Amino acid sequence: MIIDAHMHVDDVPALGWKMEAELVVRRLDEAGIDKGVVMTIVDAPEINPDAIEWVMEACSAYRDRLEAFARIHPWYGDLSLELLDRAFAIGYKGLKLHPVSTIAHPSGEDTLRLIRRAAEHNAPTLFHCGDEPMTTPLAIARAAAAVPQATIILGHMGAYFHNDEAIEVAERYPNIVLETSGMPYPAKIDEAVRRVGAERVIFASDGPVCSPRLDLEKVRIAGLSPADEALVMGGNAKRILDGVVA
Repeated sequence: MIIDAHMHVDDVPALGWKMEAELVVRRLDEAGIDKGVVMTIVDAPEINPDAIEWVMEACSAYRDRLEAFARIHPWYGDLSLELLDRAFAIGYKGLKLHPVSTIAHPSGEDTLRLIRRAAEHNAPTLFHCGDEPMTTPLAIARAAAAVPQATIILGHMGAYFHNDEAIEVAERYPNIVLETSGMPYPAKIDEAVRRVGAERVIFASDGPVCSPRLDLEKVRIAGLSPADEALVMGGNAKRILDGVVA
């Protein structure tokens, strides 16, 4: 099974963003991918206070193809926790945090509260992990250290300039998982597998605007063994989605 662990659905007319579940599934079909994990572009409850229910409704026709992570802003106190609990109650499988849009540090107490709550549900926390302030692997590693019982996924694996750092912090903290979307170096996928183990690397594309076919090919040309490639392509994501985490 192949699983794309980082995709998006949303409808934000003010920003010109419209990514429908139908488009996501079309991209999966084009690439020969079995399932996708979707999340919004904006953080609930800011622009769309009904985002939790909206995603489930948008994906309702594709229950066998799409899973969901709840993208939540940490600064709404108990409401943020209530949104996360509601998300898990209706079938969400993880938490998404984006420090660029929330301006919330990964190791701030508001953020850690959400990560701890996700861990109580045996669910992972996926961070945008790139080159911007508060998103670098070293910044997110502080959250991994603070909540060792949580599975922390480094989305984009440090992106263009921080992928070496991403591998280094994954070596240091066993609850960190590296995710391949938007990281343009196939050789770094092979290096990550060799240094931290194939069980802690997962494939993703950041689709549907980014092409899942391109990111899938990036994994294929990394030169992994068939067994390791099967884990990276979907085996690890399935295990995490099934609640077997950290």
